[in-house]
Amino acid sequence: MKILVLGSGAREHAIVKALIRTGSSPENIVCAPGNAGISQDAKCMTLDPNNSVEVTEFAKANEIDLVVIGPEAPLVAGVGDTLRAAGIAVFGPSSAAAALEGSKAFAKEVMAAADVPTGLARKCSNLEEVSNALDELGAPYVVKADGLAAGKGVIVTSDKTAALNHAKAFLDQGMEILVEEFLSGEEVSLFFLSDGNTVMPLAPAQDFKRAFDNDEGPNTGGMGAYSPLPWLADGFVKEVTDRVAVPTIRQMASMGNPFVGLLYCGLIVTDKGIKVIEFNARFGDPETQVVLRRLITPLALLLHSAATGQLASSPEPVFMDEVAITVVLASEGYPVSAAPARKITGLSEAESDEHIEIAHAATKLQDGELYATGGRVLSVVSVAKSFAKARKHAYEAISKISLDGSHYRTDIAKKVSDD
Repeated sequence: MKILVLGSGAREHAIVKALIRTGSSPENIVCAPGNAGISQDAKCMTLDPNNSVEVTEFAKANEIDLVVIGPEAPLVAGVGDTLRAAGIAVFGPSSAAAALEGSKAFAKEVMAAADVPTGLARKCSNLEEVSNALDELGAPYVVKADGLAAGKGVIVTSDKTAALNHAKAFLDQGMEILVEEFLSGEEVSLFFLSDGNTVMPLAPAQDFKRAFDNDEGPNTGGMGAYSPLPWLADGFVKEVTDRVAVPTIRQMASMGNPFVGLLYCGLIVTDKGIKVIEFNARFGDPETQVVLRRLITPLALLLHSAATGQLASSPEPVFMDEVAITVVLASEGYPVSAAPARKITGLSEAESDEHIEIAHAATKLQDGELYATGGRVLSVVSVAKSFAKARKHAYEAISKISLDGSHYRTDIAKKVSDD
């Protein structure tokens, strides 16, 4: 099977690595545009992943059997629609179905129609409405941009001025704002494959959104993750399947927008039960790095079955018993500011440990040297028989990597470690 993966981050690198690890030939995988790390595992092409015509023409000319759309922007832009119209199998929802991520307000409407448990929310189109909603729902304040914001559209704060400033920044860009009820509890990420009718859960994970240890600092796209979650109650996955994923997929189908691809359920376990914080329409980053690292079932088979409406006859995904954690190495200033391109060294030493693999997020090769080119640079992924051992290997590996000014959290999976 010839596969085209669209994207250039650590999520896409993790997908490529999982495809190869579970049986796909590297010669049959192309990534566009990819990055320096991905280019070591598969062929990379300088396609614009948001250009429907360019992507479709390439897929047709190269007889691609399956296109896997990694980031949210090509989904919302309708790249999947153009590919499907050309008869090419796509793992990723249509533009209309991707509105589950592209519009927080639309997602709330779908959840309300499907009776999916979630928090209260108020949609606002100006600062006065935001202020009133903040007063109504109370602190801590949860303010979300109703649109794509590269993981930076959400603020949770007890400072009303900070909440209003966050809202204003996105209102000034023409976006509407959602002010939501604050929900307290443990957060869980659970991915579901969907072919528009059938859903299939993967393994739960937990990510770490704040920039610094002890959940301090600004929100980020994610600074680390681990899987599985030993503290989850028995029956958790089934409950989310029955109360969240299945009703949502059925509701989307009834609206004429069948959802084909990856339904990311961002959940919180409150004292009143499981509630949905948000939906995404693609694999999450950095959770993908740990979930797919543990996958044994051929990933290409699962994704192609979802893309072609055959999920009901596909085998259930099987995961290894070992645990996985990932620690994200970020550039200086992330997520507030962007550091200039800086040299990275020590990766070969870090990867010399058999427990370790590294997923590149924002890297490039220049004159034979590796450079960091963005905020989140690398995901150091560790697999071991226990979280204590996985943490030990991950942090020993990341300590060998040198990037001037970089930072990372030191408490990933610490609470479940048995050391």
